[in-house]
Amino acid sequence: MIPAKTGPLLFKLIFPPVALGLSVFAAFWSCATLEERPQSHGDSPPHHAPKGYRNPSYQPRRGFGGVLKWRLGLGPRETPPLSPDEIPPYQPVIAQPELARIKNPPPGQIQLTWIGHSTFLIQMDGFNVLTDPVFNGRLAPFYFGGIKRVVLPGLRFEDLPPIHAVLISHNHYDHLDESTINRLGNQPRYFLPLGVGQWFKKRQLDNFAEMDWWQTASWSGLTFHSVPLQHFSGRTPFDRNRTLWSGWVLEGQRAKIFFAGDTGYSPEFKEIGERLGPIDVSLIPIGAYRPRWFMRPVHVDPPEAIRVHQDTKSTRSIASHWGTFRLSDEPLGEPPIYLKKTLKETGVDEKSFLIMKFGETVTFPTVKPVISNQ
Repeated sequence: MIPAKTGPLLFKLIFPPVALGLSVFAAFWSCATLEERPQSHGDSPPHHAPKGYRNPSYQPRRGFGGVLKWRLGLGPRETPPLSPDEIPPYQPVIAQPELARIKNPPPGQIQLTWIGHSTFLIQMDGFNVLTDPVFNGRLAPFYFGGIKRVVLPGLRFEDLPPIHAVLISHNHYDHLDESTINRLGNQPRYFLPLGVGQWFKKRQLDNFAEMDWWQTASWSGLTFHSVPLQHFSGRTPFDRNRTLWSGWVLEGQRAKIFFAGDTGYSPEFKEIGERLGPIDVSLIPIGAYRPRWFMRPVHVDPPEAIRVHQDTKSTRSIASHWGTFRLSDEPLGEPPIYLKKTLKETGVDEKSFLIMKFGETVTFPTVKPVISNQ
């Protein structure tokens, strides 16, 4: 029995980390089980499971107890990659949106605007494409609680140009946001991993294409390649890995852009590079990686992000999935500092892996000639 005076103290010590762990669990189910690779069933691909999907490589099993272990600080001790004096207090660097440039992107070039987290506006070949659009202020399966956004979207929803297509990597709350999708409506063409279409149908949205890994779809002159990632899916405790997770290679007339969504490191990135490389621009996550004992299977850290950049034969990459939501243990401002340090230590050109400001727009020239149909 806990003494009366000790009870409130224990509540104050234990409740906050448990509550935060529950919020993280509710927001994107990061405690989902990742299973050892079984044999494929019949002619099914290795990543297809009897009741859903799985990663092609072995991963430790983790459950809700893992979240509590993490949030209560009961996991293995790890040495931080950077000392505290290397990380200044987090001050998000926010750029004033260049609306005229966004409304009239230069023809023949790639233009990208980082809105925050994994949300980018890609403009190429006259099309406007959004990746994992999340404009909501909180991540949660309800309209209260959850994980609050730290930085407002770098570009307001009202300032978006007409959106022609949307890429969805998976159904976690920080990548598939109901309020944002409802605002976008049925006008854009959505490209989805297998199984996610059912979620759209329930909201009377049917302008989508569901795709398995390595499937390709052509639409309005653009080509969309679904490619493998190492991650998981689920929006409730009862739908773990029932839908697929995918990266996307968007191929236009002059360039290829790789959107890595959310992923751990795996050998599949070398296969992406061999099949579809070289890539002109890759959007690669660099955040939500600590503690490594818990996050490694599903979230790359900056050194692994650089390996993804190299494996996919990317000419240049842009950091994503950092600084917007507090999802893990590392300080919010650590990922870009860790990335720059690793680039320098490994001798990789720092200019090849860009860290954008919130709301910043960058334009890249293209060298691939337009192929004439005449």
